[in-house]
Amino acid sequence: MSASLLAQNLRGSEIIKIAAEINELKRRGENIANLTIGDFDSNIYPIPAKLKQGIVEAYNENQTNYPPADGVLDLRQSVSKFLSERYGLEYAAANEIIISGGSRPLIYSIYLAIVDPGDKVVFPTPSWNNNHYCDLLTADGVMLATLPENNFMPTADELRPHIKGAALLALCSPLNPTGTMFSKEALEEICDMVIEENKSRSEGEKPLYLLYDQIYSQLTFGEHKHYNPVSLRPKLRDYTIFVDGGSKCFAATGVRVGWGFGPAAVINSMKTIVGHMGAWAPKAEQVSMARFLADNTAVDSYLADIKGNVQASLTSLYQGFQQLKSEGFSVDAIEPMGAIYLTIKVDYLGKTTPDGKVLETATDINFYLITNAGIALVPFSAFGTGEDEAWFRASVGTITNEDIKLTIPRIKAALEKLS
Repeated sequence: MSASLLAQNLRGSEIIKIAAEINELKRRGENIANLTIGDFDSNIYPIPAKLKQGIVEAYNENQTNYPPADGVLDLRQSVSKFLSERYGLEYAAANEIIISGGSRPLIYSIYLAIVDPGDKVVFPTPSWNNNHYCDLLTADGVMLATLPENNFMPTADELRPHIKGAALLALCSPLNPTGTMFSKEALEEICDMVIEENKSRSEGEKPLYLLYDQIYSQLTFGEHKHYNPVSLRPKLRDYTIFVDGGSKCFAATGVRVGWGFGPAAVINSMKTIVGHMGAWAPKAEQVSMARFLADNTAVDSYLADIKGNVQASLTSLYQGFQQLKSEGFSVDAIEPMGAIYLTIKVDYLGKTTPDGKVLETATDINFYLITNAGIALVPFSAFGTGEDEAWFRASVGTITNEDIKLTIPRIKAALEKLS
């Protein structure tokens, strides 16, 4: 039996492929510092105690039946209040907020609600999964290569030549995989570009919608501040659909509670789509998240703790690579700004390993580090860039700060062996 053309042509996750290789090495007894997956080790970063206890209580209350298609009302109300207090964004619980099983169903349902086959979708690279969603919808994905001097964030000038006729512009800040963010000025320029583009479209023509993924917005560090399009330019409220949730800021990836918000007409379409997918968050988890979000003291206490620990780990890794750079190694790293990721450069393309193998691609460099330094990264090629770019994502959610510090000497020793 032949599979569908979609199934035959759909590309698998490069991150999952790397993870499988790591698991096999671990099975053989290798000690690998796994900085690949955008997740948390729950023994290092447990979910908030109040959220955990609330989930147990909700199951004991028999909150185990189907939730409403757009989410439990108490949770939508808590999210509405959370958005108002944390971002100054006003979205109605009744028809402008939707709950789903994490953020993936939200992103997919936004694509399905807006993008027709052949429609143009513009997104930067590196970025997470937009290329695969375009494949699923047979959309015309326009992948815009970004630059390290702009912290791999797209600029209005880079985007402008590609947005004419586009149905969707997909952005994320703080960005997965880089952990970098839009400045206020850079995002304002993009917002003004979208507004001008929509003014130019004729009556009946599909507008340019903006998918804005801010799932990491509560995890920002130092002087870096999160900005969103609607607060900067209220005119974009009718064209912006947000992706958000508790998965990252509360280390609750397995709890599967995400929330999206935006114009009522789009949210209503997403509600129907998510309903057909059955991609709801479990009801008990929704009930508990509603109660947790309403407790500002518990939320603030948890965020302060997790941000401090994540920032310490990112800083240790960043300083370690800066030290290697100062010693003459061909490496670099971008200052941590947000999320749980550090952008790292290991520019050893063309170098030869002790056993005579030439490192021809970023993937070659990564597997050399896995087998010789006991550290696993994700090449940016997994996020849409070319294999000739020696940039990598390092995720610190599944490793302690102490273990991170131990990886730097191993990396140094491995790089010294290359010629």
